[in-house]
Amino acid sequence: MNRMLLIAFREFLENVRTKGFWFGILMMPIVLVLVGVVPIIVENTRVAKNYAVIDETGVVLDAVKQELSVRDFRHLLTDFTKGEEDMLPAFLAVFFPEIRALDEEDQENIVDYLFNDGKLDDNLTRRLTNQLTRHRSAIIDWWANLSDEERSQLSGSISANYFRLVDVTNLEQLKEMIESEALFAYFIIGRKVVEDGSGTKYVSNNLTDRDLEIWFGELVSQYVRDQRLSQSDVDADIADWINEAVSFEGVTLGKDGETEEVDSTDIARQWAPVVFVYFLWISVMINTQMLITNTIEEKSNKLVEVLLSSVSAISLMGGKIIGIAGTGLTIITAWLIMALAFFIGLPMAAGIELPIDLSSVMADPWFLGSFVMYFLLGYLFYAALLVGLGSLCNNLKEAQNLIMPVQLIQMVPIFLMIPIGRDPNGSLAQVLSYVPPLTPFVMMNRAAGPPSTEEYVVTTILLIVSIIVAFWLAAKVFRVGILMTGKPPGAAEIFRLLRAPVTRRVTSP
Repeated sequence: MNRMLLIAFREFLENVRTKGFWFGILMMPIVLVLVGVVPIIVENTRVAKNYAVIDETGVVLDAVKQELSVRDFRHLLTDFTKGEEDMLPAFLAVFFPEIRALDEEDQENIVDYLFNDGKLDDNLTRRLTNQLTRHRSAIIDWWANLSDEERSQLSGSISANYFRLVDVTNLEQLKEMIESEALFAYFIIGRKVVEDGSGTKYVSNNLTDRDLEIWFGELVSQYVRDQRLSQSDVDADIADWINEAVSFEGVTLGKDGETEEVDSTDIARQWAPVVFVYFLWISVMINTQMLITNTIEEKSNKLVEVLLSSVSAISLMGGKIIGIAGTGLTIITAWLIMALAFFIGLPMAAGIELPIDLSSVMADPWFLGSFVMYFLLGYLFYAALLVGLGSLCNNLKEAQNLIMPVQLIQMVPIFLMIPIGRDPNGSLAQVLSYVPPLTPFVMMNRAAGPPSTEEYVVTTILLIVSIIVAFWLAAKVFRVGILMTGKPPGAAEIFRLLRAPVTRRVTSP
């Protein structure tokens, strides 16, 4: 046992004292942050798509422009760009902060008053009501005369940040602009669009990005729907009442059986295990690959023969597995510390308040405890399988072919993350929890469910028994395979090694 621990300590030191090891620890979070940040940067810096419209009705496009103007003004109130207050006219700048401080319902009331001849609510302050009444026409004129560029500066949610209307209606010119990529797409609105929806076309060479088509189609559909209701002599208020969607308030049942409101942090907590599963999968993959690479390198350079002159094959195998396990724990501990520092320190340093308390989700003792436990169990299971197979190979090329079936099994949890995350206590999740190669990942994925105590106990016992069996079989293969040379054995030879008595020595053919 002492010699096994000495080998484990040697394996651990050989890994952690290299610069490459610590560089790898730092690079993984950096890469993951870039994966999350780069799409946001690309989204914020992307160029608006130019589009044109041929409106054969002569009225639909004007109605769409008016609706867009109203929507954009709504975005001005809810998502105003800080630092652009100088762009506001003096009369609006005086009371604009008061409007921004209102809740969404009151802001919607103001938008309705300005653009739809609505009535201001009595709960608004007298000062604000007087200012809005006095400057209503001036606000409407100021907003109507702003260019797309000016509106885009005032709010990042303005439609012109994403789509820009080009005032071109000549069909041949539009086709040339499509070919030269000066235009992303153009629409044709048929004369009978209200009657039967006929004559509408969307022309573009990009068949995958449908954002523009869906966005503009929704605007035209709203106009057509309103016109059909109007032509059917349906009162506008009744039409709004018919079209009003039902919104359900999200609640969940607490431990005492009472309902509790659901917020964004609760939703994040429900999906947090999916993130932990991804890190669990990466951790197990990295450390098992580290183990098999180390085993093959020592075998190929004959170092293993020197080690076996001092320790038994079983002590060597066990020491390697324990040492790499310690390395793995060092890696995941460093990752968790950096993740917590990122979610706690970044908002404080940037002076921003995240809508979701991700630090509390990441630091949840239940998630952290489950993560560490299932990392160790998952690593031990796959380490036993791979170290046994790796001992039969003389180089990494041979190992890649031999361990391919195990690697394919390791890929399965990635495809199951989302389905199980959506239904952590469903039939699929419950059944796969009892499949030992998948148990660590599936049970981690179900942590937000959470599974019943009985499931935790039974699946853990089953996994531990599977690990013991895997170690017993791996030991039989490792004892012989670590000294084998020449062509690696096939499936039949490996099966013969597994069936051979412990005292029997099998040599390479």
